Amino acid sequence: MRRRAYLALLGAAALRPASGRAQGTALPVIGYLGNESAKPMMTRLRAFRAGLAEMGYVEGRNVVMEFRWAEGRYERLPRFAAELVQRGVDVIVAPGGAPVALAAKSATRTIPIVFEMGGDPVALGVVSSLNRPEGNLTGVSSLSVEASSKRLELLHEAIPAAADIGIAVNPTSPTAESQLGTLRVTAGSLGLQLHVLEVRAEEQFEAIFAALPQLNIGGLVFTSDPFFAFRSELLAALALRHGVPAITQTRDFATAGGLMSYGGDFVQSHHHTGVYTGRVLKGQKPSDLPVQQITRLELLVNLQTAARFGISLPRSLLGRADEVIE
Repeated sequence: MRRRAYLALLGAAALRPASGRAQGTALPVIGYLGNESAKPMMTRLRAFRAGLAEMGYVEGRNVVMEFRWAEGRYERLPRFAAELVQRGVDVIVAPGGAPVALAAKSATRTIPIVFEMGGDPVALGVVSSLNRPEGNLTGVSSLSVEASSKRLELLHEAIPAAADIGIAVNPTSPTAESQLGTLRVTAGSLGLQLHVLEVRAEEQFEAIFAALPQLNIGGLVFTSDPFFAFRSELLAALALRHGVPAITQTRDFATAGGLMSYGGDFVQSHHHTGVYTGRVLKGQKPSDLPVQQITRLELLVNLQTAARFGISLPRSLLGRADEVIE
């Protein structure tokens, strides 16, 4: 009887996922909660894996990655986060902004979470402190959200004759209102008239670009949002087709033919996210890992596009660029 009871106990234990270990594998498992799909995340994933490798973890060798892709649909994130929790992953990686981090935070108070975002995680309610984040979250933050007003200044410097500027904003983003507030203050100081253009779906981009001439809008600023960042090639193609001087947060826009980009170095931020994930897998608590802040902002200018649009960029602007595409 004792032997039967012992075997029954073993069988029951085998059916339960071990603490910090996903079902069906002996290797540690990283649950990767992506707000987009794999293709636009490729460069960022490469940087993440490089940081993870620095800590001795290589996917497929001594660690497994379980992916969930929301494909730009923020409303899917809570369900996918819950699935990763149910899967029993060792750590949840939440890259790409506050919606991802908040979805992961709502799903678990015990599984460690490493986030990556462009805004202030304290102001957005992700953590209570940068130096000593409480609970099960830590991560990496850049200054892309705070750089929105600087993007307006840079575009004004590039096209000073344009008095009306369009501001593309995703109203579902938790940072939308704060960014619009700072942009309105900056526009007032520069004597500019802003036109707020809401974009909720990829299908709306074409109509917005086509409507700009009717509104007499001379340039377009995209607020910081992963929804825009991961559609850089599409936005650059539309800007070129419609002849619109525009600026976004990510270098992918400028390298794809957009006029300018200004924002945080996402390669660096995702690399640090990989390092932090490795440290958590080694046993460090998120509350003992201060939130890393990436303070480097990079400015890219596409001189070919400027020439195509008949824009003569001032030398002072070109001199400050981290990269000039000729």
